[in-house]
Amino acid sequence: MACFVTFEGPEGSGKTTQIRLAAERLQRKAIPHVVTEEPGGTPLGTKIRRLLLNRQSFSIDPMAELFLFQAARCQHVETVIRPALRENKTVLCDRFTDATMAYQGAGRGLDKEIIRHLNQLVALKPDKTFLFDIPVDEGIKRALDRMDAKTAAPREDRFENEALQFHQRVRDEYLLTAKAEPERFVIIDGTKGIEEIHHEIWGHLWSWIGE
Repeated sequence: MACFVTFEGPEGSGKTTQIRLAAERLQRKAIPHVVTEEPGGTPLGTKIRRLLLNRQSFSIDPMAELFLFQAARCQHVETVIRPALRENKTVLCDRFTDATMAYQGAGRGLDKEIIRHLNQLVALKPDKTFLFDIPVDEGIKRALDRMDAKTAAPREDRFENEALQFHQRVRDEYLLTAKAEPERFVIIDGTKGIEEIHHEIWGHLWSWIGE
């Protein structure tokens, strides 16, 4: 059955590794699926991703940042996510609307009602969401270590270089959202081992989509 599943969490929480492992397992079981990410997922989204995640020689106003994320999302939903769901595919998405509320709402301090309204315009909500939770200092260290290990690709570290207080606000907002919607969220302890987390993720995923 089609299911729209998002993977959310602060920097360095391990969600990207886990979405890859889940997709590999879906592939082995021949379950139709799509793996995608935000910002990104489309040619337009990829261009916007470079603007938003790579450090630039110019600053980006928080409201401009918000609308760039939303522009990428509109394209993403209409050209990738909705078509996949119509084809009865499972969609695994690395970040979605919850990230905007956490990063631009709590992190940047933008009006959450404006963000909520913009998110509603997309008219699509995840069926289930994994929230990978990790202490801020540990997550940032992991993220920066990962960046240092890369040599070829540009460093997507614009958000990683924000102050720890910014990231603490992001984490707190994620946890508040999960508490408000327990039927949608599964909170994952991001400090556990990769294989242990994968088995936990797969158990939930299979219960939602398994036949």
